[in-house]
Amino acid sequence: MLQDRKLRISLVQYDIAWENKQKNLDYIHTVVSGLEGKTDVITLPEMCTTGFSMNSRNLAEPVSGTSITLLKQWARQYDVAVCGSYIAKDNGNFYNRGFFISPDKEFYYDKHHLFRMGAEPQSFSAGGERLIFEHKGFSICLLICYDLRFPVWARNINNEYDLLIYTANWPASRAKVWNTLLTARALENMSYVCGVNRIGKDGNGLAHEGGSKIIDAKGNEILSLGLNLGEVRTICISKSELEQFRAKFPVWKDADRFELKE
Repeated sequence: MLQDRKLRISLVQYDIAWENKQKNLDYIHTVVSGLEGKTDVITLPEMCTTGFSMNSRNLAEPVSGTSITLLKQWARQYDVAVCGSYIAKDNGNFYNRGFFISPDKEFYYDKHHLFRMGAEPQSFSAGGERLIFEHKGFSICLLICYDLRFPVWARNINNEYDLLIYTANWPASRAKVWNTLLTARALENMSYVCGVNRIGKDGNGLAHEGGSKIIDAKGNEILSLGLNLGEVRTICISKSELEQFRAKFPVWKDADRFELKE
């Protein structure tokens, strides 16, 4: 009998200090060091070191910059993977760049759907490729915030991923959309879905209430963080349970195919 593959995931919900990288990095370090030996993946909100700022020219860093350098160092030191997004500069362009950094590997995803209502397209370039990768026996897809509204971009053809992560700065005024679409993405893609969101008001006065959660392929909330609370919570998910459900109820075999065009 094959051994069940399990993955411990920690959701970190906090009030991101506006455009204050050092303060946020100090907090992230405290969290990561405190979870040593207790988790496999630590998930952070979108733009976890700055908040959702459009000040890309002054805040952007190359991959060799301080933020990613420290995250790589901590991943190795504490033997854990760390996931989130940051403001990146690459070949003269600025990106809202998702990262998944483990002790021996690193993966990056540039946000595809830029939030036009927040003027994100005026400050950032859009990425054009999805990211799916392997970690500890799980196939993982990493997407960012506004991507949640677009189901074709997240379509899970032939179960190519087992866990879909959304790192976000999702406003409290649209909490119903957050909760509804996270559940929808889990149901339609027969996958675990992890949504990690910030709390507190950002530099533009926009309120966020958190509501970070993990949902299983049946649409059940198996982990849910409190509203307006700074919390770090961990849960273990099972690959075998997911595979058994997919085999018993194989709706994925009848899924529509889509062709993405720019």
